[in-house]
Amino acid sequence: MPEGHTPQRIDEERRTLILTGASRGIGHATVKRFASAGWRVITCSRHAFPENCPWAAGPEDHIQVDLSDPDDTARAIAEMRERLTDGKLHALVNNAAISPKGNRQSAAGDQERQRNAGSRLSDAERLNTLTTIPDLWRRVFEVNFFSTIWLAQGLVAELAAGRGAIVNVTSIAGSRVHPFAGAAYATSKAALAALTREMAADLGPLGIRVNAIAPGEIDTAILSPGTDKIVETIPLRRLGAPEEVAKAIYCLCTEQSSYVTGAELHINGGQHV
Repeated sequence: MPEGHTPQRIDEERRTLILTGASRGIGHATVKRFASAGWRVITCSRHAFPENCPWAAGPEDHIQVDLSDPDDTARAIAEMRERLTDGKLHALVNNAAISPKGNRQSAAGDQERQRNAGSRLSDAERLNTLTTIPDLWRRVFEVNFFSTIWLAQGLVAELAAGRGAIVNVTSIAGSRVHPFAGAAYATSKAALAALTREMAADLGPLGIRVNAIAPGEIDTAILSPGTDKIVETIPLRRLGAPEEVAKAIYCLCTEQSSYVTGAELHINGGQHV
């Protein structure tokens, strides 16, 4: 067992986490952090549970869901509630997010708009306010923002019963123009930071704490070329590790932060200063 990870005692109530965006990076590290502490982790992602994943409890506690489709989100919420047989949820982590780049999916059928914007999109180019088509704006906001609301509304009774915590994963891109994160992604994360405060005010009387974490440049598979130039300007002069983010999420979901709500924790090596 990793150092510093203390499993729950046998006589303690086993706690349950629902985590969206669990398949890689920060989500995968979060699964490992909570599972090592004895939590039951119900994972959610667009993909089916991979057969080669070493996590033994995964197939039974995985829900495949397309958060860009409100109807499928509602279907998944009903399934989550069925799986919470004791009616309690102790933590909900909204980590799922999409950040489309300039590619055929975003550019198809909208070449005239791109010409008017003076833009020729490469396969990995940042999509700005002029080059992001309406369908992409709606899809990004449905996954990154609105699904967070639907999950909270659908699971509020279980969260209240478990005196649970919600952690929304925002981004450093929500507070500044980022060279790689697109306009739809950045504005959805800014909206999510504001939503965190609103949810904290609304759910606090029910005993539910709501906080956010705002990661900076984290060493995952989705890093953009040129990130090394950003790292040179970060006070700590390095990328963050997914495990460092997972530890902060864990802290916000436990008694270590029992009087913290409505906060947004910056995890970026000082990049925001």
